[in-house]
Amino acid sequence: MRQHYEPMLAKSADEPFDSEEWIYEVKWDGIRALIYVNDEFSIRSRNDKELKHNFPELEELKTLASNAVIDGEIIVMKNGKADFQALSERSKAGSDQDIIYLSHKHPATYIIFDMLEKDGQPLIHLPLIERKSLLKKYVTEGQHVLISDYIEKQGKAYYEAALARGVEGIMAKNKQSPYEPGIRSSTWLKIKRTLSCDSVIFGYTEGEGARKSTFGALILGLYDNKIPTYVGKVGTGFSQETRTSLLRTFEPLRVSWKTLQTENIAERITWLKPQLVCQVSYQNTTKEGKLRMPRFRNLRNDKAPTECTLDQIAPGKLKEYASRRNFNVSPEPTGKMQKTIEGQTFVIQEHHARALHYDLRLERNGVLKSWALPKGMPETTSEKRLAVETEDHPIQYGTFEGTIPKGQYGAGSVKIIDHGKYEPKVWTDDLIEFKLDGRKYQGRYALARFKKAGEKQWLLIKTRESQ
Repeated sequence: MRQHYEPMLAKSADEPFDSEEWIYEVKWDGIRALIYVNDEFSIRSRNDKELKHNFPELEELKTLASNAVIDGEIIVMKNGKADFQALSERSKAGSDQDIIYLSHKHPATYIIFDMLEKDGQPLIHLPLIERKSLLKKYVTEGQHVLISDYIEKQGKAYYEAALARGVEGIMAKNKQSPYEPGIRSSTWLKIKRTLSCDSVIFGYTEGEGARKSTFGALILGLYDNKIPTYVGKVGTGFSQETRTSLLRTFEPLRVSWKTLQTENIAERITWLKPQLVCQVSYQNTTKEGKLRMPRFRNLRNDKAPTECTLDQIAPGKLKEYASRRNFNVSPEPTGKMQKTIEGQTFVIQEHHARALHYDLRLERNGVLKSWALPKGMPETTSEKRLAVETEDHPIQYGTFEGTIPKGQYGAGSVKIIDHGKYEPKVWTDDLIEFKLDGRKYQGRYALARFKKAGEKQWLLIKTRESQ
């Protein structure tokens, strides 16, 4: 019996970067799929759904590879670009007649970017660059099968070139990374210019004018501790064909009761069972936690509604910050007036508490991510300074100077010693690379999680500028 694999997942990074240790390839807007080419041919989606019946043309792989497990993305090209809506139509086709018709109208292409197994031998422990070499050796390209091209070193230039061609972004992958099934790893990074989130469709508003026959906007929500939370409505990004198709999809999901608590919405709403997921792009979020300028992209048939959680867009919560302070006594900002997510500021504060230390704070997702530095900032590239992660602070703390009274958490004087803008290069759960542009501190730094020392322990390093 063949071994079963789960796809390796990528974390997000804010900006492209150059590195000799990484390769870069296109991030395709398609359906992730592992294909098993052995005694039984099988195409498995990310949620382990069998897809071979929906994409019969991909059985071409039987003649292009043997006894292998490969990883890639199924796409449908339309007008020179990957068209997820056409692909979604392919994945939903049920009858044999519809499948055959759509396979000619919107033929699929499988872009292969990794090889997990060959002749019964797992390859996942090998470095990525070796797996790439084996992939080219043992798999041949065909009419519906392509091997993903990649470049080395020049991530920034490749990113700009990809966007210019209408691609949504790129993937950055460490050359030495093993394949980690089912793991969202910091050795694979997805880099996109626009923000996006997967939202649950709870209903739609009545259409007016040219939209009278379909709908006006979709009512969107995300789950916060299993409780649905309203995050706005999206009324752009639809073609007339898409609107008509969606309306047919909504028909069996209509209900007579309210499925989501919303703000006052003037339009009449038709409520739906929360069973559909759509991907929307957006500019940022408002201080109320709603999507700003959302745009519909496509339905996500490969994702469950319960996976669509608020932490995709919600700024870091300040409950821990507030619980430690008595604002009737302390002059520190309360954080009740949250700032819209739009800046990239930093501040370094000298804090004379029980022991003198320094606080580094980086603005991200509407809060200041914070670290206490017992020995301050590193001055040279040879120094490694301990950085202890602390609770998120409100944006207003970036301008705070004063004395926290005795008996209060962090009692002592706080003074700003530097502030300015910063540019994030890489931001993952275990590694943050950034460039400071302040009055005193300038240049590149990196925060690396120091796992052996504890969950909140990091090392802060001053790094050399890229050549």
